[in-house]
Amino acid sequence: MARYDGLAEWYRDHVSDLPLHQVAHRSALQLLGAGSGRCLDLGCGTGFAVPALVGAGWEVVGVDVSADQLAVADGVDAVLIEADAADLPFDDDSFEAVVSVLTHTDFDDPASVFAEVHRVLRPGGRFVYVGSHPCFVAPSVERAGVDVPVLHPGYRRRGWWFDSPAFGEGIRPRVGVNHLPLADFLNALLRSELALVEFSEPGDHDYPYFLSLRATK
Repeated sequence: MARYDGLAEWYRDHVSDLPLHQVAHRSALQLLGAGSGRCLDLGCGTGFAVPALVGAGWEVVGVDVSADQLAVADGVDAVLIEADAADLPFDDDSFEAVVSVLTHTDFDDPASVFAEVHRVLRPGGRFVYVGSHPCFVAPSVERAGVDVPVLHPGYRRRGWWFDSPAFGEGIRPRVGVNHLPLADFLNALLRSELALVEFSEPGDHDYPYFLSLRATK
């Protein structure tokens, strides 16, 4: 059973369109830019990003491992496919672009996912990723109600966390989080042979919530 099965409607109603999530999706669209051809929305969830991607000229294919999330996304202007991001059901060189937002902490093995992104991208294709900042949004970092994050032990503890003083009452106590230190995250991308073109920390917060990147094949 996929971790988000049974939570899709709650996620859509209470999480997917939070202001911080809107910042993440805007950053992804700015990095991706307008285009034509096929764009894979990897870990598309409830389809929140699809309208903006279609509006930018892309033909969108959405993939998610959660059937419940895809059921909620039904009706968006995209082809929706239930699949594991680490084992995509597409031929090599199938997409002009791949975009993924707030997903790496839900993957069992981000390195395998990045390798699949490299495989399905056409030469010269764009990969855009925006995700939780491993240094400032992690199981060891408590942010709720404070201006300066409170650090707890565990930044270098890799792998799945299902309990933490940083979790609060949002999605993480329900599905957990797979934490990678920043160096591990970047090395997973570099091992995929994707070429990193741009890296940033979007938003106005002094301690950024997100990291974003654009890479090419």
